[in-house]
Amino acid sequence: MAKLNATAVAKIEEICARYTNEKTPLMMILSDIQNEYGYIPLDVQEIVSKKTGISVAEIYGVVTFYSFFSLTPKGKYVIGCCLGTACYVKGAQQVIDKFSELIGIGPGETSEDGLFTLDALRCIGACGIAPAVSINGKVYPKVEVNQVAEIIDSYRKEASA
Repeated sequence: MAKLNATAVAKIEEICARYTNEKTPLMMILSDIQNEYGYIPLDVQEIVSKKTGISVAEIYGVVTFYSFFSLTPKGKYVIGCCLGTACYVKGAQQVIDKFSELIGIGPGETSEDGLFTLDALRCIGACGIAPAVSINGKVYPKVEVNQVAEIIDSYRKEASA
């Protein structure tokens, strides 16, 4: 959404209009926009502000507070490495470091080819299978550093198929 075209603006306005009768519509609006476009940049937040009367500052606060919202585009495959206590103790830091090394990006970044986004998560509720990694909702249990290259390769092959 580098520059918003008329179609995108109309779609965002339509999303806002869906929730005009809701008492607190912001989370629903932002969720729909995130699902539609994959991220919520500032120019989109400004449109939402104009349509809802909610300040850009409040909208920005919500977008940056919740980890499932993003200000920038995400990759085709979003790799979430849990760094919660159980995962961390079982070597999650080394796992995320290996993903970072092999993909060439740090946590919170997206690869130049748009294939991968790497996220450090605080807890995904999978403590019994620590360290856990989630990729587009698929959870990998007890991930070891020596498995990371194979995991990445499988997604690269899928993307090129």
